Amino acid sequence: MRVVRPRGLVSAFLGLLLAYPSNAMPQVPGASAHPGASPSPSPAPVPASPGLPTASAAAAGERRDDYRLGAGDVLEVTVLGNADLSRSATVQPTGSITFPLLNEIPVAGLTVGEVQRKMTALLAKDFLVDPHVEVRVKEYQSQFVIVLGEVNTPGRKVLRGGSRLVDVLVESGGFTPRASGDVVITRAEGTFDSGAKVLRLRLSGAFSVQDYVGLEMILRNGDVITAPARQYVTVEGEVQRPGRYAIEGDLTVTGAVSTAGGLTRFGSSDVKVRRIDPVTGKVTITKVDLKAVRKGSRPDPGVAPNDVISVPRRLF
Repeated sequence: MRVVRPRGLVSAFLGLLLAYPSNAMPQVPGASAHPGASPSPSPAPVPASPGLPTASAAAAGERRDDYRLGAGDVLEVTVLGNADLSRSATVQPTGSITFPLLNEIPVAGLTVGEVQRKMTALLAKDFLVDPHVEVRVKEYQSQFVIVLGEVNTPGRKVLRGGSRLVDVLVESGGFTPRASGDVVITRAEGTFDSGAKVLRLRLSGAFSVQDYVGLEMILRNGDVITAPARQYVTVEGEVQRPGRYAIEGDLTVTGAVSTAGGLTRFGSSDVKVRRIDPVTGKVTITKVDLKAVRKGSRPDPGVAPNDVISVPRRLF
């Protein structure tokens, strides 16, 4: 019995994730990977996909400038013309940094731009004339996501202000050969635009616009990204190519039979689906009349992982 794998799905996206560094990833029309970059013109509107953020939503997501500082982040503070004041400062568990002349400055929850304006105002108030302060994050250490499942290096990954899904997948070494190509994101803080806490993305492997939109998604602190393993259904008996087939999308019984090449000349349209409950171990057998399904008088049931579809020989 042979195993049929999705056509180039995992290998294509593994190649994509390893071939494109985070700053060279093809851009979604209307979205930019870097702040300040001009949006690419789009010749036509991108159709929305249920449960998947639109290109405009991705473009409107959190940018690097919107990163909120937290304990552990290391800032590089430069006061132009005052080298003795310029230095690195770590955000303490109290949420403050220590800086000459100003002592402790609360910065937790602020953006870099807000900290820069705050320090400029404080120095101008009592110490310097027309100070010019530049602040940047030297080390991101306060926000993380967790990557689980079929990636080469799962674990905790640091968010670096505006980190996208593709950035984290690249850092995780891409998909393993067992990956299904699906990515499930569970949001710990807040929800997605739809109000849901869980979002499932299907990376088609065709490098479509919707693939790019999904990969460009901005992640949040606490997100859990799971790359599920590929699941299979077995089709046996009187079909052209009996075997084990990967479940992609909402695969149905007739779809699985078609994937196996359809019925042989001796195949019966009365098929059986054997399913084992993964929790109880209970086995159920469901009969499906393919002719009735084709006529629309019977529903076409979906398949579940490890289902076995048996096509018997016709009785003449």
